[in-house]
Amino acid sequence: MSILLTAGYALMGAGIGAGIVAIGAGLGIGRIGGQAMESIARQPEAAGKIQGAMLIIAALIEVVSLFAAVICLLIALNIAEIQ
Repeated sequence: MSILLTAGYALMGAGIGAGIVAIGAGLGIGRIGGQAMESIARQPEAAGKIQGAMLIIAALIEVVSLFAAVICLLIALNIAEIQ
């Protein structure tokens, strides 16, 4: 295979990877938000604890998804430099 075709596959893989990361993070945070609202509706007295836990978990999901997106971009930049 030529280097151009290999680079194209790598760039396509990096783009698809970044898209999957964004979709996964959106679904995860949406699920956390929905479940937290349901929990608060069931136990309003625990709203503070639930919101705190929800924010921490959402932040952790954002960090992991940002890390994965940065890795995908680094792959794309490294392949672009090779050409």
